[in-house]
Amino acid sequence: MKNISVAIDGPAGAGKSTVAKAVAKKMDLLYIDTGAMYRAVTFLVLKEGIDIIDEQMIIDIAKNTTFNFSTDGSEIFINGENHSKEIRTPRVSEKVSLVSKIGDLRTVLVNAQRKLAENHDVIMDGRDIGTHVLPQADLKVFLTASVEERATRRFEELSKDNQAESVSFDAVKKNIIQRDSIDSNRDQAPLVKAEDAIEIDTTTLRTNEVVEEIIKLIRKIQR
Repeated sequence: MKNISVAIDGPAGAGKSTVAKAVAKKMDLLYIDTGAMYRAVTFLVLKEGIDIIDEQMIIDIAKNTTFNFSTDGSEIFINGENHSKEIRTPRVSEKVSLVSKIGDLRTVLVNAQRKLAENHDVIMDGRDIGTHVLPQADLKVFLTASVEERATRRFEELSKDNQAESVSFDAVKKNIIQRDSIDSNRDQAPLVKAEDAIEIDTTTLRTNEVVEEIIKLIRKIQR
């Protein structure tokens, strides 16, 4: 039987990761947090003090790094070490879009992601899963929400991790607006809704409502 692939796309703070993880658990799918892979590379770049403009050095880091996820995708292991919290810091968030737009880096990581999809029933979330990573995905969903709501969610996440004291809500909102611009206007695989994607505005929806809606869509393709 052919493996099922589900693509969840959308801008920062739309709820992609939270929703995808919940759907994966309920539907027994392998969750691949593609954004975490780019954050992991960004984390390593900052850790090693590498200049963001040194694209070849960044690509070499990605090629020589192993990425593994916990069963539910909530934790990422970089070269065997758990750095799940470190990749979510404001410092990494500020630079991840700049790193993500490096064309050859994306090629390295996309190939790894596609290989996973060939061997498992998967659900992936990111900016270009349905348009670039898995263009033949069985189901494509585009999640969105207002900028204000997305900034609120991100700020609340930082508060839970005791990181909100180091950054203001306005700074978080500004960062999201900047990331939207960079992600939407990059030359390779920009953030855009796939023509055959189903759009869900999550601004006024609870997480469980979005999860149930996507599960209904998955069950339709399984019939």
